[in-house]
Amino acid sequence: MEMPTGDSAGAAAPIAAAVGIGAVSAGLLPADKVSRIRALQAQGKRVAMVGDGINDAAALAQADAGMAMGAGAALAQEAGDVLLLNSDPVGVGAAIGLARATVRVMHQNLAWAGGYNVIGIPLAAGLFYPVFHLMLTPWMAAAAMAFSSVSVLLNSLRLRGWKPAVV
Repeated sequence: MEMPTGDSAGAAAPIAAAVGIGAVSAGLLPADKVSRIRALQAQGKRVAMVGDGINDAAALAQADAGMAMGAGAALAQEAGDVLLLNSDPVGVGAAIGLARATVRVMHQNLAWAGGYNVIGIPLAAGLFYPVFHLMLTPWMAAAAMAFSSVSVLLNSLRLRGWKPAVV
């Protein structure tokens, strides 16, 4: 992990150490940050950028995931993909954790919906009737689709109870 910053090396080093970043590129201009992000992307890496100032806006826009601090400049807030409501760096880890949990739930929902459709559509169409004498009536098929939607909704609502990991 690398921390490109416009701040001095003396100001950046303690922050990088606190969040576990080993490499710091200090004293960078906004164009230097964008160049560094493009170089990492050219290597096939996905880049997240966290910033709060006008000088971070271009880098936030270039990054694969731009995270703007809520107390930062309005231009940085507009350029970011994610707006962290406060300026606590812990929010970055929490945002990443919530994003991962959301993607996991999306995959589960796709699996549930796909499973319902793989089984339900042939049953409703009567494809299993000649061999197994199984077929869904229209009201059963409608109920199964409604249950599919409700199960996806209930699974998604589990995210409301998500809490960031305690560090």
